[in-house]
Amino acid sequence: MIYIVEDDASIRELEQYALQTSGYEAKGCEDGASFWAAVRTAPPELAILDVMLPDEDGYQILARLRADPATRAIPVIMVTAKTSEIDVVKGLDHGADDYLCKPFGIMEFISRVKAVLRRAAAAAPAAAPQTLSFGPIVLDDVSRTVRVDGTPVELTFKEYALLHLFLEHPEQVLARERIMKEVWDTDDLLESRTIDMHVRTLRQKLGPAGESIRTVRKVGYKLSTEGADE
Repeated sequence: MIYIVEDDASIRELEQYALQTSGYEAKGCEDGASFWAAVRTAPPELAILDVMLPDEDGYQILARLRADPATRAIPVIMVTAKTSEIDVVKGLDHGADDYLCKPFGIMEFISRVKAVLRRAAAAAPAAAPQTLSFGPIVLDDVSRTVRVDGTPVELTFKEYALLHLFLEHPEQVLARERIMKEVWDTDDLLESRTIDMHVRTLRQKLGPAGESIRTVRKVGYKLSTEGADE
């Protein structure tokens, strides 16, 4: 959904029509209040903000969007009749992704929208995989379950976190320091024997598949299909 914040009804309706005929869902808002009400219901994929508005101006709305972690990543195009370089720079410095000066052509308008959405999609972090697997071991992050050859395996919270770390980094040596930091959130290697105890029980619970958790002497552990303990 794209939100258009524009107090001029004719321009707002024209922009909304152009977006809809180009295959986008679009909603028009006549002022800041109606925009924030819509955002509370469903944050947009893109906000198109006019600068001159009857309550909050576009710069104020943009500042609020960027200050809130929940809306900080929403891409914004500023639209205004102000064409001076300083106005354009002000909008970009406030965090706008693009700046469009009135009057503008519909083809340029749609092209700018496509470009901003494309850049936003490219910058978005990749979604973490919901399922991790290694050989017969399958870990499902949604249901927080582990199966070996289809058979459920009951793990404690720390055993699950330890296996998750190994599955995220197959065939990589994980130093004890890193394991302690990521699973136990501590740098205290005096407690590193805790790792050995949890690895031992994890191996036992995974059965023959647990043999893939290799000991790398004086370093740490590695999830691997090749070789014996080093």
